[in-house]
Order: sequence, then C-alpha cells, then structure tokens
Amino acid sequence: MQTYTTKALASLAHVHPNTVRLYERLQFITCSERKANGYRVFTDIHVIQMQLTRLSLRSEILQHGLRDQALYILRRSADLDLEGALDATAAYASSLEEEIVRARSAVSDVASLLASDHIGCPVALTRKQTALRLGLTIDTLRNWELNGLIQTKRSRNGYRIYDGEDLKRLSIIRTLRLANYSLMSILRLMNGLEDAGESELETILNTPAPSEDIISVCDRLLISLEAAKADALQMEQLLLKIMHLMEPSTEPPDF
Repeated sequence: MQTYTTKALASLAHVHPNTVRLYERLQFITCSERKANGYRVFTDIHVIQMQLTRLSLRSEILQHGLRDQALYILRRSADLDLEGALDATAAYASSLEEEIVRARSAVSDVASLLASDHIGCPVALTRKQTALRLGLTIDTLRNWELNGLIQTKRSRNGYRIYDGEDLKRLSIIRTLRLANYSLMSILRLMNGLEDAGESELETILNTPAPSEDIISVCDRLLISLEAAKADALQMEQLLLKIMHLMEPSTEPPDF
C-alpha cells in the first residue's frame, strides 16, 4: 500500500495540511503512524477517508440529527469499523429519504390547502385565538408577520384579526415550516401563489431569486436533500473501497 506525507495527502484531498491534522484530531480519519523523526505516515486508506470526510461534510442539512449521523459514519470509518460505518450510511440515506418524502408531502398538502375554499372559522379571530387554533405561539405569529409572510387586518380598536383566508395562509406557512423549508423560500412562495400548480410550487420553493444575496441550504431544501442522498451513495462506495484495501493481497484502487 502506498504511503503519503501530510503535505502529499493534503494535495490529493485539495485541502491545507492543517486540515489533515484537524481531521485526524477530530477522529474523522484513522490515526496515522509516525516515523522515527515524528513525521506522520498516511496510506491509501487515509486518501479514501479524506474523500469520505469531504463528502460527508459537504451537506449543510442539520435537522433531525442528520449531521450527527454523518459524523458517526466518519468515526466508525476512522476506527476501521467498516461494517458499522456501512450500516450507519444506510441509516443516513434512509433518514434523508424520509426528509425528502416529508418535504414533498408538504408541497402536496399546500396544494390541497390552496384548492380548498376556506378553513371554517368565525368571521374574525384574535391573535391569541388564532395561535391556539393552529397550535402555534403568539411569538411565532409575530415573527411570521415581521418577516412579511402574512399581513393582518385590524379591528376598530386596533387589535389584529384573522379571517378564513388568513388561517389558510398561516396553515400553508406552518406546513412548510414543519417540513423545514426556510422563511425565505416560504416568502418566495407566498409572493407567487397565484395560479401556481403543484409542480410550480415545488419549483418556486427550491429556486432562489437572483435578488437573494444570502442563500441557505433550506432555501432550496429538496435540491439539497437530493444532493445529500446522492452523496450518501458515494460514501457507501468509498467505504467498500476501504474494505477492499484491507483485504489481503489486493491491488490499490485508482484515485
């Protein structure tokens, strides 16, 4: 098996040598052996583990412990518990698929809400009554209003009131937030709801506008989840490569 210096491994992984040392300290790659002079010695296994680490950390999706699952895979790999790492990768891919289903179901639910005439309620509800009806907090309603997701009317005494259409809009926002869509993507949708079919809803939610200077992973949630799932499949292949390298009398793979 070929060996590498810290600098050579960093070059192959397209990172700074300090990143290699950091990954070793964080137990993302197997602890290296040392020469008599104290220099680290890395192998083809470390090359693949660096690829695995870069791939695992590429996803910025954090909800429901997804990042923790990715880190667990790296540490199982660093311990050379490859069976455990493969099992964890399968679980990670399954979790991502669940998130994809949840995100798509939310779009379908929104389409159903839009198709409904109204949500039956009295002519006007106070903010407190609305929060109780939808299972939200008053602070959540206030936050959504401050972010421009909904504009409420006021009664003669100046209090905010919510009618059936307001409740429909709030139900749409709640549905999408529960599926982890960002406030920005929801605002983008709420501003483009007119005559939007279900396929258009998904496109709007996952396509940031050119004017959006700062874009988070949840501004294009479905795209990010699909990319993370594709990465999980590549992670599985990298783990199988390590397993192959650890078998006796094997040729090193091409990198």
